[in-house]
Amino acid sequence: MNQNKTKYKLSNWELVSVNPNDKNWDWKDLFCFWGNNIQSVIGFSLIASLYLVYELNIFVVLLGTLIASALVYFLANLIGKPSQKYGIPFSVILRCSLGIKGAKYFGLFRGIVGIFMFGIQTYFLSRLFSFLIRISIFSLDSTFLDHDIFLIFLLGLNVIDWVSFVFTIILQALMFSKSHQFNRSIIRFSAVTVYLGMLIFFLVVFLYDVKVVSAAFADIFSINNLFDKNNIAPLITVVGTIFAYFSIVIVNYGDFSRYVKNENELKKGNLSLILNLLIFSFFAVFIVIGADIFLNKNLENMERILTNPTDIIGKIDNTELTVIVLFFIIFSSASTNLIANYIPTQNILLNLSPAKLNLKTSAVIIALLGFVIGAFWLPLLSQIGILAFVDTFGAFFGPLFGVIVVDYYLVKRTNLNNKDIFSLKNNGLYFYSNGWHIKAIYSLVLGFIFSASTIWNESLMNFHSYSWVVGAFITSLTYYLLVSK
Repeated sequence: MNQNKTKYKLSNWELVSVNPNDKNWDWKDLFCFWGNNIQSVIGFSLIASLYLVYELNIFVVLLGTLIASALVYFLANLIGKPSQKYGIPFSVILRCSLGIKGAKYFGLFRGIVGIFMFGIQTYFLSRLFSFLIRISIFSLDSTFLDHDIFLIFLLGLNVIDWVSFVFTIILQALMFSKSHQFNRSIIRFSAVTVYLGMLIFFLVVFLYDVKVVSAAFADIFSINNLFDKNNIAPLITVVGTIFAYFSIVIVNYGDFSRYVKNENELKKGNLSLILNLLIFSFFAVFIVIGADIFLNKNLENMERILTNPTDIIGKIDNTELTVIVLFFIIFSSASTNLIANYIPTQNILLNLSPAKLNLKTSAVIIALLGFVIGAFWLPLLSQIGILAFVDTFGAFFGPLFGVIVVDYYLVKRTNLNNKDIFSLKNNGLYFYSNGWHIKAIYSLVLGFIFSASTIWNESLMNFHSYSWVVGAFITSLTYYLLVSK
């Protein structure tokens, strides 16, 4: 009986190798995956800002975007192959490099970042629901919101905000904890729906004044000073900015690649990232330009171009369009929260206590912690600079990637023992020194120091966009030198 308990202490149905019948993701699913990663308010504003606000040469931005996406493609293939081959998530792959116990506790850094960002993202997602509630109430009775009850605030939220926030937490917990097949459907539906929404928004601004909007869009394609040496620094900045945007999902990409049919589908699917960036960039830039023309003709004192979609619809006095756009933003925000925050946190928690947790119990933990973080975001957490500490935990992501890749490809030569990954026996391949791989952990900490220095050292802050790459490189090199002796 004790042998059975030991045998299954490190595994549950969500951590073991994926059933071959469930390895049914193809390149189209990964197209939707990468689409969801960029289909966010932040992604929209980032792309539009690079092309328009900072007055960079558009071809410099385009080239920088392509270089960054090619780098993400290459790294996603590297980290995605082990999980695709063996059908196990990032948290379990990490056991092979850091040891059974090392993976459990160092993997927590990904979970901490995930749960913080889940709570913050949920707070902002709930604000969208509260806007819809207010619009609905106002359309029925324009005086109803004047009642005293709506002027009572707790932690910066009134009754409508609290209803929206609790509803958003519960809705996500219920939806995201069903199964990976259901999550796959969410990812597919959201990607297609959001692109449909962007197409509708595009047609609205395009048809407003076809000639003027088209001319304004064409004007930004200037090739003046394209090969100027002064473009080198902006190019490096664009590459770092775009890469940093995607870096949070690279390290735990195995949580999704484990469901891909084969390596060929994995490569084709990752290549679709570039296509997604081109499509999204076109829509984002065109919509911002068209909306700016519309707003400047209909509003006074427009001093700057708006790149945030919520700001744009806030300026457009059209309730129907506002409601439609809010729904599309809700879909994109929820799916991004699922991919970037919820699933990574879920798998980290399951790896922390495999014998006690499952999809439902881990969902409860994520929901409760997300509730606390979201509830205190406005009055406390946003005021004390908590994101700097979250970024510090995130400085482990590059080093974690580095140690996994070097260990899998150069040390273990792409061969893993699936049985020992779930074994607590002292003679197991991945038990190392009482469950800790000291050389890997030393390399990881060293890489973290270099990566985190771009956050806290003022003289190195200009390299913050490349902190992930710096940490990965230092860890990779150090680990390889230690284990190759």
